[in-house]
Amino acid sequence: MAIIHIIILLAAGILTGFFSGLLGVGGGAILTPAQDIVYAAMGVSENLTIKLAFGTSLLVILPTAVSGAWRHHQRKAVNWKAAVIMGSCTFVAAFAGATLATNLPGVWLKIGFGLLLLATGIRMLYAKLPETEQEPKDNPWLLFAWAIPIGFAVGFLGFGAGIIAVPILVLALRFKMHSAIATSLAIMIFSSAGGVIGYIINGLGIPDLPAHSIGYVHLPSWLLLTATSIGMAQIGAITAHRLPARKIEYIFIVLVFLMGLRMLGAGVSLLGVFDWLVWLI
Repeated sequence: MAIIHIIILLAAGILTGFFSGLLGVGGGAILTPAQDIVYAAMGVSENLTIKLAFGTSLLVILPTAVSGAWRHHQRKAVNWKAAVIMGSCTFVAAFAGATLATNLPGVWLKIGFGLLLLATGIRMLYAKLPETEQEPKDNPWLLFAWAIPIGFAVGFLGFGAGIIAVPILVLALRFKMHSAIATSLAIMIFSSAGGVIGYIINGLGIPDLPAHSIGYVHLPSWLLLTATSIGMAQIGAITAHRLPARKIEYIFIVLVFLMGLRMLGAGVSLLGVFDWLVWLI
């Protein structure tokens, strides 16, 4: 791994941690494109780069989500009833999604990931936030029903649930934005664990993976990304409680649009940073 690869991964970890704590997302929208660039530059085949990025991202997301959720818990913002019910379901569903993803062509996964990001951004851009006096819906069966597709998407597309869990919690379950962000991080602990187990088990024995990989998890990348993301998740969580909900939503929308276009090959990445670094490589 070259020095420029290390720089890319450290920078991605910083951004991931901050946006994870700020927006309640796992950071897959940043982690996946960054790793896809690095693995391609290392000579890994296109079919494997995206699966490595998904599996490694989920293992990065796990401790980052714990860090961010703990900070939000101290602010009493996490709805633990919803988090435990939905999290338990997403664990199983994420494992199933990861198993399916590892048996599909990598290019399909890239397209699916990009389209999901764009659809999520469009939905939130035009949706009206619920009135603040409305109580969140906490019917266990309703939480269970929403958790299954969230968990499956996490495993199938290798992100930390927040990118779709936050819109669902806000728009369908009537959570306030700050509570949705906090609860999403708690759900993410379960979903990322189920997904990463699926990518490890289904990646064992696969040829041509880079050295120091366990299944579809690249340990050197995981260490670099995690080293900077955990601490930044604390800073992001603190910042979230100092910003109005609408501003947080707009930041979220911009992020998913940029990363969605990048994964679809439109040549757009977060502020152009990753593409510029690719040119240097």
